[in-house]
Amino acid sequence: MLLLYKSPLRIAHPPEGKTVKDHPNTKEYIMKNAISSKDTAIIGFMLFALFFGAGNLVFPPMLGQSAGTNVWVANIGFLLTGVGLPLVCIVAFGFSGKEDLLSLTSRVHPLFGVVYTTVLYLTIGPFFAMPRTGSVSFEIGIKPFVPEGSETVSLLIFTIMYFGISCLVSLYPSRIIDIVGKILTPSLIVFLTILAIAGITQPIGPFQPPQGDYDTMAFFNGVQEGYLTMDALAAFVFGIIVIDAIRSKGASTKRQFLVVCFVAGLIAASILAAIYSFLSYLGASTVAEFGYLSNGGAVLSAASHHFFGTFGGVLLGGIVLLACLTTSIGLTTSCSTYLQKLMPAISYRTYAIGLSVFSTIMANFGLNELISISVPVLKLIYPLAVVLIALTFLHSVFGGLRSVYYGSLLITFVISLIDLAGDSGLPTLGVHDWFSDYLPLYDQSLGWILPAVVGGLFGLFVGGIMSRR
Repeated sequence: MLLLYKSPLRIAHPPEGKTVKDHPNTKEYIMKNAISSKDTAIIGFMLFALFFGAGNLVFPPMLGQSAGTNVWVANIGFLLTGVGLPLVCIVAFGFSGKEDLLSLTSRVHPLFGVVYTTVLYLTIGPFFAMPRTGSVSFEIGIKPFVPEGSETVSLLIFTIMYFGISCLVSLYPSRIIDIVGKILTPSLIVFLTILAIAGITQPIGPFQPPQGDYDTMAFFNGVQEGYLTMDALAAFVFGIIVIDAIRSKGASTKRQFLVVCFVAGLIAASILAAIYSFLSYLGASTVAEFGYLSNGGAVLSAASHHFFGTFGGVLLGGIVLLACLTTSIGLTTSCSTYLQKLMPAISYRTYAIGLSVFSTIMANFGLNELISISVPVLKLIYPLAVVLIALTFLHSVFGGLRSVYYGSLLITFVISLIDLAGDSGLPTLGVHDWFSDYLPLYDQSLGWILPAVVGGLFGLFVGGIMSRR
């Protein structure tokens, strides 16, 4: 299993228990133990493979179909939240010097740290994201080749095999860099490159006019679609893998952690941005030929069959399976490590097997049900995650005052809760409508931004007064 260290700023085997700064020739020692460009690149490819999962495949093509001629504006919004936020989150981990999400969120309060971290891990793990990887793999890669009427049994058999493989690999996490970074990722990139060349050199059709809100709010719609990938949340979960991988390569100072986090994150973000942009373009080019399809999987299936016939289905199945499997492996590893740290009486192996079995059961409820249930939960968790990222970078600026965390996070949660209640048709005593009329960006589900800033400033003011007493 992944090893958890008390401090990422101490070397693996410090001489006589001392830190790097105590070494007689600190500069020479750090230079000798610097992480190579090759190792940084491997970590970057590993990070890309962990991020690139189910939602990453199905959302950009649908965005392209709906955005039409406004696809590039919408794509910028999508990249902002689907690529930019995850990159910033990974850098925030390196910047904070913390070893995992629990220690980072405990800056707010130990109880908040445990509750929020556990909810996030369960959300992006066995409750939603992990089962979704299996469901999407089946829907796109297997279902088209299954005889009609046998989908239910086929889904059960497939998910047992799928999560069995995911669990087996996760039981040997020390090899995750080699397995994911050196084998699966290059294969995945080859698949996508073939499809990209075909899509760019032989466009399926011209872009069509934008649909619905994409006519006037393409950018903000793209921002919302980027949320659905859950990659910023995944960055919190995968942060433990990245930090451990960097440490295993010899990192010994905060600067080294920060630099490697940034460069590896930039590698992953660049590949993700290129793939998302192509998938959005592909979706926009399919409307004239195929019309508006039901989901991103159908768009990819139609495009693959258009270019490669039956081989296109096999090609697409390989893309989906590899993308989803790598994400499932990363989630199983990270969630099991966290739960084992929280409740050490149960072994890592037991958690990994248990999560895999639970995910198998959840995956058999179906893709549409999983997505519909996850959306409300994401509307509550995501804003809090974004605020936590911002406060991590500003932690030293406001002296780590908990009142700043309290003010910013509490009001963010309240605004998000009212937004969710209003959209769900629950009574809000007119507050939802009032916010819709007067709170900036509220109708775009971003109304929490300004209140979060105000809440943080109020917390800073209160904290300053309390500290003088």
